[in-house]
Amino acid sequence: MSEMSRRSFVSLATLASAAVPLVGWSRLAAADTAAPPVREKVLINYNENPLGPSPKAVAAMQRGAALSGRYHFEYQEQLIELFARQHGLPKDHVHAFCGSSEPLQYAVMAFTGPRSLVLANPSYEAAMVAAKAKGAPVHEVPLDASHAHDIPAMLAADSQAGLIYICNPNNPTGTVTARERIEFAIANRPKGSVVMIDEAYIHLSNEKSCLDLAAQHDDVLVLQTFSKLYGMAGARLGFAVGKPDLLAKLEVFGGENAIPVAAMLGGMASLEDRQLVAQRRKENAATRDETLAWLRQRGFACTASQGNCFMVDTGHPGQQVIAALARRNIVIGRTWPAWPTWVRVSVGLPNEMKAFREAFVAVLKDPTALAGFTPLERQGGQLAQLA
Repeated sequence: MSEMSRRSFVSLATLASAAVPLVGWSRLAAADTAAPPVREKVLINYNENPLGPSPKAVAAMQRGAALSGRYHFEYQEQLIELFARQHGLPKDHVHAFCGSSEPLQYAVMAFTGPRSLVLANPSYEAAMVAAKAKGAPVHEVPLDASHAHDIPAMLAADSQAGLIYICNPNNPTGTVTARERIEFAIANRPKGSVVMIDEAYIHLSNEKSCLDLAAQHDDVLVLQTFSKLYGMAGARLGFAVGKPDLLAKLEVFGGENAIPVAAMLGGMASLEDRQLVAQRRKENAATRDETLAWLRQRGFACTASQGNCFMVDTGHPGQQVIAALARRNIVIGRTWPAWPTWVRVSVGLPNEMKAFREAFVAVLKDPTALAGFTPLERQGGQLAQLA
């Protein structure tokens, strides 16, 4: 269980049998004036958006709840058509799923086996967990000096790679791999391999999406989700974009699954709110960059994040720092084995990040604060490898 990530938890049991097919924050704008309720704990651990769905999405989801006695596949068509139209894509290049976890794991099932998975380290491990459950080879390639994906090293990892996974911006670092590097990966990938670009955090960054590359190339998949900027993590809604023949290879594992009606209506309301992305990106960046500047001024190394999470080097075993902060009701993210002294921190509301900063320095200034903690104590005993 310690190797399990949140998005892979639900389907890992099925993946284990490869022979069985898988079925603003400092100033909220007028549309977001309802602040979330005050929590006893500061929860900045799962890269969730503390604002939740926009008010327009909430209203649409409430309407969807009343319609949930039936499947309403017509809304799925409308959702796909809206997304495709907004991004200049043919609608048969877009498929909707219950989150972006489903197509991510289906791609592992479809394109690895005797052929390997190649991914960065540290990065989001759901693809790796799925590949290992299937028994496929996995090659983890360290990030480069700027904490971006080391594309040449990834391409050199295996001449028989089946799937090259690029999380951009990356989770847990929040760092961006430049589009020209991704284009280089596509142009120079091993013959027969698929490049999958996970854009769960793309809306929070200034980087251009690679959706157009999925429409141009036969072996490129791009994933997007409503879980992050749109604040719909619990609603489970996402897209896979690629050529129809490529999407068909995913759909055999669960392409006929119905999507919750409330999620689809909330998704359409979010897409139609054309100010939402820019508004939330700006507010997230202001809070994130303020926190990063504050930490760097005090001598802490941090990743150059463009997402809603970042990593900071504590200079101590990260699991002990996590546990000490949890004792102060500050619940942050986890560590990655490759970077044991670094911890991931999600971006919360300004007052939540202020509380984090105060607790973080207090813990690291007190030599007794980290004493006596074991890895099992952190985050109140919650699973180690979530999100």
